[in-house]
Amino acid sequence: MPIIQAVDRALAILDLFDENDRELKITEISARVGLHKSTVHSLLKTLQKHRYIEQDEQGLYRLGMRLLEKGQLLLQGFDLRGIAAGPLRQLSGETGQTVHLVIRDGAEGVYIDKVEGSKAAIRYSRIGRRVPLHSSAVGKVLAAFIPASEAEPLLKGYAYSIHTPRTIAGEEAFRQELKNVRETGVAFDREENEPGVRCAAAPVYDHAGHLAAAISISTMAATVGDTQLAEYADMLGATAARISQGLGYRPR
Repeated sequence: MPIIQAVDRALAILDLFDENDRELKITEISARVGLHKSTVHSLLKTLQKHRYIEQDEQGLYRLGMRLLEKGQLLLQGFDLRGIAAGPLRQLSGETGQTVHLVIRDGAEGVYIDKVEGSKAAIRYSRIGRRVPLHSSAVGKVLAAFIPASEAEPLLKGYAYSIHTPRTIAGEEAFRQELKNVRETGVAFDREENEPGVRCAAAPVYDHAGHLAAAISISTMAATVGDTQLAEYADMLGATAARISQGLGYRPR
């Protein structure tokens, strides 16, 4: 199928913006996408017309509100979020910790919902943020319970970025970790993604028995010990089962 070059270039520009680069100059955009400034200017004007890009008084470009509108429509289409909302609120209320709902997109997990805990000191997560599979509890769940036909290509081409001294750094260690997750039904992040932060995660299944998402609970290592984290993991598993049941899943 042929690629429409102008559309491909416009999408490449949108992909430049993230939590580290919220605003960009046209010269920066031009350099990063490898296009002449005049071509980039025409693409930006088109995106501005449709409100996918905005420009401030200093001439800096940023993502437009149309993307937020479309994103909300996408999130509203997830029955998963609605079904999970009540159980997640209950879990957060009982533990005082922040809980998350995460789906897989390629080689990353994406937060699609969260409930901030009353005792939580963790503020790094946000809806829409992406997390690595190898260094996060939810990521391990999302990699452990997918079919082998999806897992093998993913693992063969996976890049093991190092976030802390505890981060899993290679394929053999990651495969062993995923084996442990499948055997126990729960995954842990032991300060592997963020220093001082430990998480537990469990799988959520749909009506067909396929992995639908992962849910997690995030804690501070300084305040939540091993015994309490294990208790939270048990509660998390029960919550995941409730959500799965709401999606129509029936264990065999």
